Amino acid sequence: MMTVPEINAVRKHLKVSFEFFPPKTEKMEETMWRSIHRLAPLNPSFVSVTYGAGGTTRDRTHGSVTRIQGETGIPAAAHLTCVGHTKEEIDQIARSYWNEGIRSIVALRGDLPDAGDKYEPTPGGYAYAVDLVAGLKEIADFDISVSAYPETHPDAPSSDFEIDYLKRKIDAGAKRAITQFFFDNETYLRFRDKCVAAGIEAPIVPGILPVTNFASLLKFADMCGASVPQRLHWRFEGLDEDPDTRRMVAFHEAISQVEGLISEGVTDFHFYTLNRAELTYAICHALGIRGTEQVAA
Repeated sequence: MMTVPEINAVRKHLKVSFEFFPPKTEKMEETMWRSIHRLAPLNPSFVSVTYGAGGTTRDRTHGSVTRIQGETGIPAAAHLTCVGHTKEEIDQIARSYWNEGIRSIVALRGDLPDAGDKYEPTPGGYAYAVDLVAGLKEIADFDISVSAYPETHPDAPSSDFEIDYLKRKIDAGAKRAITQFFFDNETYLRFRDKCVAAGIEAPIVPGILPVTNFASLLKFADMCGASVPQRLHWRFEGLDEDPDTRRMVAFHEAISQVEGLISEGVTDFHFYTLNRAELTYAICHALGIRGTEQVAA
């Protein structure tokens, strides 16, 4: 455990990034843009926009990414996946992003449109994320993020395989890894230690998911293999129809998790906002991340 002066030194170097998903309706789009403009003054390292399973949100992802960077000036990172596209199609998308000033990509294998289907590489496409990273670096000097799974990807045969594959993605040109969300800090810290032991020097950025809807969280967790501690079941029990209390509990859980990671020397955090700004903004404020506008005031 770090000393108080050491923890305070870490706080001076805190950096955050935010993730959004392409909205499906006009109302959802209004909510997303209100959230983006609410969070933009916090000066995140970047804002990323997800890519639907099988590339189903390609145009909406592209539109959101270019608009975010154009309106806010914040570096926008486009998610790009292997599923459903040939190499030529992906290369064309990547060149288009580069030509429009987008320099950051989150390179992923991607999910199939039908969640229960077994993954098979798209004929003529990049087979896996490591291949996509290498291909993107041949096109241009993108700032590339990749995924990491402290609790092991559902398709990975073992945790050792997970770490070995992550190292291959970093060696191929990725600059950082962003983890799947987790709620047990020890799980992340053990994973980070194993990555360091394997020779991975790139940052392993923890993905933080403030809980806005516990029932939805359970579905997300089941799909990606993330565990949900019993304490969360207990603390969110009976709050489905009590949004105010639910938000207070969610804030306490998230800020406690982040504070615990800071005490272990973690400086970078990636927030899965689910297109809502309230909890993420409150957490950042409590951490002392106020942005230039707030500091000037």
